This record gives sequence, C-alpha cells and structure tokens, in this order.
Amino acid sequence: MAEPIRIANCSGFYGDRLSAAAEMVEGGPIDALTGDWLAELTMLILARTRAKRPNSGYARTFIRQMEQVMGNCLDSRIKVVSNAGGLDPSHCAEAVAEVAEKLGLHPTIAYVEGDNLLPRLEELKSEGIVLVDHETNKPVADIKYISANAYLGCWGIVEALNRGADIVVTGRTTDAAIVCGPAAWHHQWSRTDLDAMAGAVVAGHVIECGTQATGGNYSFFEEIDGLEHPGFPFAEIASDGSSIIGKHPRTGGNINIGTVTSQLLYEIDSPRYLGPDVTSRFDTVQLSEVGRDRVRISGVRGETPPETLKVSMNSWGGFRSDLAVALTGIDIDAKADLVERAFWRNCEYQREDFAEVATRVVRTDKTDPATNEEAVASWRITVKDPDQRKTASIGSAMNNLALASIPGFFGLKTGGVGKPFGVHTSGLVARDLVPQHVVLLGRDRTVVDSDAVTVTPVPVIPVTVTPAAVDPDSVAPAAVAPAAVTPVAADIVASPSGEVVRAPLGTLAGTRSGDKGGNANLGVFVRSAAAYGWLEGFLTVERLRRLIPEARDARIERFPLPNIWSINFVIHGILGEGVAASTRQDAQAKGLGEWLRARHVDIPESLLGESAKPERDDDGL
Repeated sequence: MAEPIRIANCSGFYGDRLSAAAEMVEGGPIDALTGDWLAELTMLILARTRAKRPNSGYARTFIRQMEQVMGNCLDSRIKVVSNAGGLDPSHCAEAVAEVAEKLGLHPTIAYVEGDNLLPRLEELKSEGIVLVDHETNKPVADIKYISANAYLGCWGIVEALNRGADIVVTGRTTDAAIVCGPAAWHHQWSRTDLDAMAGAVVAGHVIECGTQATGGNYSFFEEIDGLEHPGFPFAEIASDGSSIIGKHPRTGGNINIGTVTSQLLYEIDSPRYLGPDVTSRFDTVQLSEVGRDRVRISGVRGETPPETLKVSMNSWGGFRSDLAVALTGIDIDAKADLVERAFWRNCEYQREDFAEVATRVVRTDKTDPATNEEAVASWRITVKDPDQRKTASIGSAMNNLALASIPGFFGLKTGGVGKPFGVHTSGLVARDLVPQHVVLLGRDRTVVDSDAVTVTPVPVIPVTVTPAAVDPDSVAPAAVAPAAVTPVAADIVASPSGEVVRAPLGTLAGTRSGDKGGNANLGVFVRSAAAYGWLEGFLTVERLRRLIPEARDARIERFPLPNIWSINFVIHGILGEGVAASTRQDAQAKGLGEWLRARHVDIPESLLGESAKPERDDDGL
C-alpha cells in the first residue's frame, strides 16, 4: 500500500497570487503541485483573448510560475498538473516547453484535450445529437457559441502521468480532477474504486480555491491568524481516499473544521456531487481535527458517475451600459423618481426600444448621516441590446441631467460605452461522445475512453429536499446528537428552547456562497450539535425567502448536511444569464451569505455562547 500523496495547490482562479507556486514548492515537502485557473467567467475571458490573439486562450500566469519553480520541481520529482490550458492546452504546453528550453531543462510535458466541443457542434447536430440545457432539460439554444467545453475527469491526467509526464496541462477539467489525477495515479486506483475517488474529489474541492481553505473569505475571519497573507493548502490523500488538509508551517491562516466546512459548501448543489469520474456523497463526509492546522476528511462514499458530462457554453449576449447617479440626503424616493422620469425624457431611445432594462434604487444612506458618504443612496440603470450604439447613447442622456434635475446631482458610475457581455449556458452531453486525448509533447497521442462504470450505489444517509412549492415551516425540526468533533446523521436531539435574543444570524452561523451559472448556492453552517438542531428547524425555504427578498420568486432547493452541521440552498435564476450578464451588484453572489448573516433573527439565548472564539494553544504562526 502506497504512502499518502501530498498534493499542494497554488492557484484558485486566473489572477491568484503569483508567488504561490514558489511558496508551495519551497515551503515544505510536496509530491504534486496543482492549480485551478478556470471558471465559467474565465472561459469567456479566454475566448475574448483568443479572438484578439489566436493560440493564446490559456492562463499566461501559469507560464510565469513555471519559470519560477520548474527546476525545483524536477529536482524534487514534484509532478505538476494544471488546467491553465483553458481553451488552448496545446499552445500552453508549447509555452511551458519554451520556458524549459530557456532554463536548459528537459521535462516531459503532456497535455490533455478533447473537452473543446465548439468545432463539433455542427457535426453533433447533423448526427441528431442534442445538447440539453442543464437547467431546463430542453435543447440548448441554436445560436452561435464562442466556447463550448465539456468538463473532463481525471483519467487523461492519470494516463499522462503513467506515460512519464512531469508536467500535465489540461483544458476544461473539473476543478477536483487535477487533484484526483495525481492521487489515482499514485495509488493505482481503477474506475471502480468509487469510495476512494469520492474522497479525492472532496479533498480536491476543499483545496481547489486555494486560501479559502486556510481562512480566506471565512465568516469568522477574526479568529484566523495571519490572514494578511494566508498560506495555500495541501491535501495528503491516502490509498482509501481519506485525506488530511494542511498547510506549510509558519504560513498565515488557519485550517480547522470551520474553514474546511466553509469551503465544502462552496458552489455545490445536491449532496450527490456529480462528476465525470464519480458521484461523491457530500452527506457522508466526516471531519476531525488531528493536529494544529490539520483536518482529516474520511468516510466519503462514492456512486457511479452520471452518463452525461456538463458543458460550459458561452455566447455573446450583445452590449450593455451601466450608470449610477447619487441620491443624497432627504427625499430619496422622490429624487429617484425624478431622475428616472428625466432620464427617459432625455434619452434618444425609450425603455421598450432596448432588449433589456434594469433599474433599481440602492439605499445605502443612513438617517442623520455623520459623513457625506453616509448620506448617499443611488439610482442605477443597466441597458442591454444587440446594437452597441443604442447602449452607448445613455451616457449623453445622463449628461443632460447634470444641471437640470435633482439637488446634489453627481455620477457614481459613468460611462455608457456599450461594452460586450457574454451569456453562459450549462449543457449536458453524453459522456461516451467525449474521449480524452493525451498528447506527450513532440511524441504521440493516446485516446482515453469515457466508458461508464456499472456499480450498485451504496446505501447512505437519505437527503431531504424541500421544493419551493412546499411550506417547510410545517416540517418538524430535526437535529443531531452532541459529539466530540462532528455528529453522525442518525443521532437526533431537540432544538434548544427558552428565551430568545434578537441578533444577527451571523452571531451564530457562518456562510459561504457563490455562483453556478445563473444560480447561486448559499451554504450555512454552525459549530455545535445544539446550534444545528436549531438551525435545521429554523432556516426553512420560506424563512430564507423572507430574509432574502430578492429570492422570493425564485425556485429554491434545500439540502441539509447534518454530518457537517450545515444546510445548503440553491437559488435558481437569481444571477440571470450568468456572471457576465448579471445586473446584480454582486454578480457572483460572493456576498450573498454575508448579507444573510447580517439579517436579525430570534436566536435561543442558550446558543449565543456558541459563537465565542474557540480556545487555542497558540504560540505564533
């Protein structure tokens, strides 16, 4: 049985800390270095980059990092696996080879492709193969797409490593695949090792966003040490798929059950976490702290992967312009009403002439404001249309109001230039139509099939989903029994009773939220069995609608995760047509959870001590 493999992450997104690769390679022993550069928005950005500069649709920051660490990685036999190839994995691999030549090094470089379905869309259509919209279950729109990439799994990476690759560059894989690949290669797993693969997926999901696992973006951030410069995480993955999440010594941040739980909730939906290699049961995750900045993940069960792959598809939506006007002092509603009426009176076009118009009044002003800034609210408008000239015209309309409308007029967001925007669609395609192509640079190509694995699903904890049409307030609250570290779902305790105190929900609960196409996920977690007993009964779908009025008309799914004292919500359609098209100020729903934490609710007084900072035997970083 092989020793655990230590897989370190050095990137959570395109633009993450450039020094992270060197920090992970030089900060302590690792066996593999991975980095996640891709997101739905990133694929759109890379498509625009490639349109301007052919063959450049990849993350160039990865090339700069390779220049910093390639020699050390080869000397220490550290494997490098990255999805920085984006839309051009072959040219990314060639850029890595140029760096190697410049440094006088001779790594074996491989790239994995096959995810790019854009050149195949017409061929698939002619063969009667229809890509299905992930949300509507109807055929995706028959329009011109600028990118269409299936989410590949880890087996192409495994093949590349089996063939001796030192550096593996991929296109659009799942975020966890770049971690599963080295783990499956090291432990010689097969496609039927579903529990082990599921454990690796969970570990990959925890470290994929880098410092979010070490305290970054953490609700209880004041408890985290050295958050000015947190270290990046690694996962030590054992042969059974269990793992220990850690970080190098003397680096900022902390790793504890809270930070790991928070990241587990990031951008997920059902506890059946679907992937191309395995369906991972997030409701079977067990967490335990096994040392300073060390959290063990165990007990994860896996099921057969779905017969389809998710496809990230981007198209041009047209052009948009966004403007905002300050509303200062008193009479805010009357000022907003006048600005809107005057705007349309002065605009070359009327509301109905645009493909889409969104206006809103944002009340950030305070009563009896102590500063000028505290006196300011805003009226905001976004217009969208295929005609760039129309969208650009709103700037002059706003200029006409400068000296002719409300007192205290000034612009908060000016422009009106008519910028292009993209629309994201999540499609589904049959898995057997998307083989992976593994190319050793300068040598040959291997095709890795995506054959289905037939395995009977394991019996696991039942999942309760509360549809939007059902009033969950009529459901009796469930809870869990106290445990030393984390509860088992089968044990139940009553929700606390007694006096309640009106306080922000965040006094007790942490959150993590993010975007999934046009949907947002909102995970809520607490840090004791008693608090979960209350939360599970209190935070129903209908109560969430009341706390977040923007979601009152949305379809909301609710997924309790008692093993990690959490509830995950998926709010469908709140982000419209995806990040690039959204008219919300928080287009990626990053702050949605913190908004929920700021809402005041009645909390049992006996639970308020649960929010106290945990005691630590602290002797520095």
